[in-house]
Amino acid sequence: MFCTNCGAGVNLGQEVCLSCGFRVNQSLNYCGNCGAPTPIGATVCLNCGMNIRRSVSNLNGQDKVVMILICFFLGGLGIHNFMMGENKRGIFRLCLFIFCGISYIFALIDLIKLATDTYVYDPNALI
Repeated sequence: MFCTNCGAGVNLGQEVCLSCGFRVNQSLNYCGNCGAPTPIGATVCLNCGMNIRRSVSNLNGQDKVVMILICFFLGGLGIHNFMMGENKRGIFRLCLFIFCGISYIFALIDLIKLATDTYVYDPNALI
């Protein structure tokens, strides 16, 4: 088993990588099965073929059910984006709420993606 942030070997059941300090399986820079680097946007490891889909399993350490509830009630304000560390996206959603009032459309889309495990966590995304 390997750290998905730095690629260092970790023991089975280990919560935090001793090399980089990240929680195990929180990042998707390396394959957790073989330790090979994974390209951004890849759905499977090109070295071993393991599924590495970037989805709701990586919500920056946040619980899926909590994120769905926050998205349902406060999604138009972008609160769920701020909680996951997607600050650019959160600011964009907050500005849409203030100036246009259409941010709940994006929140509904996020809610559906969260519920169907297709939400892609990207801390640098704007939309």
